[in-house]
Amino acid sequence: MSNRVVVDIKDHVARVRLSRPEKQNALDWAMFEQISEAGRSLRVNPEVRAVVLHAEGDHFCAGIDTSVFAAGGIDMDMFKPREDSNANFFQHPAYVWRELEVPVICAIEGNCFGGGLQIALGADIRIASRNARLSVMEIRWGLIPDLGLSATLRNVMPIDRVKELTFTGRIVDGEEAGSIGLVTQVSDSPLETAIALATSIAASSPDAIRTAKRLLNDCWALSDADTLQLEAQLQLKIMAGPNQAEAVRAQMERRPPQFSDAKR
Repeated sequence: MSNRVVVDIKDHVARVRLSRPEKQNALDWAMFEQISEAGRSLRVNPEVRAVVLHAEGDHFCAGIDTSVFAAGGIDMDMFKPREDSNANFFQHPAYVWRELEVPVICAIEGNCFGGGLQIALGADIRIASRNARLSVMEIRWGLIPDLGLSATLRNVMPIDRVKELTFTGRIVDGEEAGSIGLVTQVSDSPLETAIALATSIAASSPDAIRTAKRLLNDCWALSDADTLQLEAQLQLKIMAGPNQAEAVRAQMERRPPQFSDAKR
C-alpha cells in the first residue's frame, strides 16, 4: 500500500499532506484509513501544538473515488461508531481533526468536493485560494453528506445556506466560500498563510491553546449557565500552571516564552 498521507513535524507544527495527486487526492479505502491513522497519531504526540492539513498537487480532494462504489466491501459495521471515537469509519477522517486538542488549519487549493470538503470542515480554520472549487456534492450521487458535516458545519454557517449547498450540490469558488463563511479566509497562497498562522499559534502556551479549543468546541451546544461553568472550570485548570506562569514571566521580562509540551 502506497503512502496516501505524509506527516512531517517541525517546530511544534505538524504538516499533514494528502498524497495521491494523480487522482486529485480522491478517497479510496487506503486514503480513509491513512487519514484516520494520521490524526490518531497526532492525538498522542505532546510535541505538536498546531496542525496544517493540505494536499499535494493542484487539488485538495475530489471526494470519494468511484472505485469505492465499484469495489463493494461496505458492511453495516462501518456505520457504527469506532471504539475510540463518536465517529464511524467514514466520518472519522473528517471528525478526527475535531478530536485533536490542538488547532487544525486546512489549506485548500483546486477541487474540494464531497468527502474532501467534509474533511476540510473538520479543521478549525480553512484557508482557500480564490480559484478553489468547493461543493457539498453528495446529492449528485443520490446521497446525503455523511462524513460528519452535520456536526462540523452546523456552527459555522446559517442552516439555510447549508441546506442550499446540500440540496443543489453546486460548486462555489473560493471568493464565494469566504463570503458565505464556508471558509475562514481567502489567500493567494493558502499553504503559506496556513503555515504562518500555525507557527504563530505554536508560539503560544499549549495549555491555553488546547483549553481554548475545547471550550469553543463544547460551549456552542450548551446553555449559557453550562458554558459559563465550563469556561470557569477550564480556566481554573490552567491558571497558575507552569505554562501560564511562563507566559506571565515572558510578558513581564519582554522575551519569547519557553513553554513545556507536557499535557496537564
